[in-house]
Amino acid sequence: MKNRMITALLVSGMVLSSVAPAYAGETEAATEPAAAASAEAETEAAAQKSSAAAPDWADYDALINEIYQETDLKKREALMHQAEDKLMDTWAIIPIYYYNDIYMLNNDCSGLYSNLFGFKYFAFMQAPNNELSANLASEPDHLDPALNSSVDGACLAIMNFSGLFAYDKDGKLIPELAADMPEESEDGLTYTFTLRDGLKWSDGDDLNADDLVYSWNRLADPNTAADYSYLCDSMNLARKDDGTLDIESSDDGKTFTVHLTKPCAYFLDLCAFPAFFPVPQQAVEAADPDGANPGAWALEAGFVGSGPFVLKEWKHNESMVYEKNPNYWNADAVTLDKINFMLSADDTAIYNAYKDGSLQFIDTIPNDEVPNVINNDDFYIVPNLGTYYACFNVNSSLFDGKTPEQAAEMRHAFSLLIDRQYIVDAVGQTGQEPAGTFIPDGMADGQGGVFNTNDDDYTYPVTWKFGDKDAVGYYDPTATGATDDNIAQAVELLKDAGYEFDDNNMLSADTPINITYLTNDGTEHIAVAQSMQQDFASIGINMQINSEEWNVFLNDRKNGNYDFAREGWLADYNDPINMLEMWLTDSGNNDAQFGR
Repeated sequence: MKNRMITALLVSGMVLSSVAPAYAGETEAATEPAAAASAEAETEAAAQKSSAAAPDWADYDALINEIYQETDLKKREALMHQAEDKLMDTWAIIPIYYYNDIYMLNNDCSGLYSNLFGFKYFAFMQAPNNELSANLASEPDHLDPALNSSVDGACLAIMNFSGLFAYDKDGKLIPELAADMPEESEDGLTYTFTLRDGLKWSDGDDLNADDLVYSWNRLADPNTAADYSYLCDSMNLARKDDGTLDIESSDDGKTFTVHLTKPCAYFLDLCAFPAFFPVPQQAVEAADPDGANPGAWALEAGFVGSGPFVLKEWKHNESMVYEKNPNYWNADAVTLDKINFMLSADDTAIYNAYKDGSLQFIDTIPNDEVPNVINNDDFYIVPNLGTYYACFNVNSSLFDGKTPEQAAEMRHAFSLLIDRQYIVDAVGQTGQEPAGTFIPDGMADGQGGVFNTNDDDYTYPVTWKFGDKDAVGYYDPTATGATDDNIAQAVELLKDAGYEFDDNNMLSADTPINITYLTNDGTEHIAVAQSMQQDFASIGINMQINSEEWNVFLNDRKNGNYDFAREGWLADYNDPINMLEMWLTDSGNNDAQFGR
């Protein structure tokens, strides 16, 4: 998921973090269609103008689909290495460091837990007077779980809604709406879930397996335009002749059966992923009778859910108030009566509110405050499974007149100049690891090992020492930056791409490079941008920094309205395909615009 502003590291936005829509002061329904149409037209024009410089992406799409079908785990891992090689060869994806997460929690509070995917579980916390005041991020982009693609949005989704499964404090999958583990066929292609007795929506209506059938088909339906619709193929969900999913409910609504085309090792993980949470059909369709705005039903407080809380009050761009849902199946275990969220991306204001006691939990602090709090007992550093990176729009006019090979050489030169070790040490400051691969360090290989390791079947181009361990990747990120060797290599790459330099290895005024870097607000993101700006200036590249509000930023990045942008991705489940399938041509998370 797109990670929003994960902490004082220079971390990024969600795809797990706070997601905010471009409301422009009104409602999404009123403003989004026109903005989306305009952005789409701009993106199409840009693609028509410069698509000749973009890499051919049909082979990549075919490779991902081959991975979906491969059941031999050893062959599958080999195919995933091929896919990452192809992705990295474009140099459109520039890994910077591997995530960890930080937050601050008042010592009067306890019981908060999170997992490797950035999900934070507030429902079972203890706080004075059973009330918590917190900041996750700014205005969320979507509260409809099928439409959300940010980490902060996922954290809100697991408060508003329930899935078949959830994660416990140890990161283990446990039944949620399901009464127990599903019945699985011997061939691994059919799962049958029995639901708990007496499940209710927050308005008191019955929740049953029909709601799951509706919601999963809604996610898969192209008309919903869900960024995560591709997960239905990743999961190997079978389809009927009419294109709907091969899933069904029993006559009494007690069982939900799912049919797959191939076994899926992470099937249950996706049953705990917000995109697959059931939503109330009647409310969804009543708010959007013509299907023009699928998220219309969840744009204001009071919408129906099934989770431990309901959203009672929403002052857009200011605050949200959640109250305990008495109809939640496990309401007796929910210890908080109310959660008050401050909606803001101003990390200085957020930190000041924490210091004066107005907030008890915060998910970000000003970058320059990290050294002052890192040893405090209310400051937490927790592991994440994800990568903070920068991304080029392969259809940007920056690459006009270039061949795909020259465009890749340009991007490679940029990557060589970035001093990741400086970013980790001076900006992140909380033990992040410089990244030499896009697939994050520690991700499983599907065979009981770690994907980012050398073995008899695959060896990464580079091995280096990081701390007391050997690390691998496509380059040594600890050796990047404005060193003589890196400058010389970057200059040669840019010369091959048609740029001229003087005797001091500075770009000629006859062939300038002017680029704009798009980021969202946040001192850590701006600090990363400024560091790269200085690195690029070492050979005369001029990079301007454009900082936007989170919701505007998300939509501009998604629609390809940028040259070079800040990105971050926290894994949705522990398998490398999660980091690779997002770059499919038709993926809603393909911000690089590959294949478009």
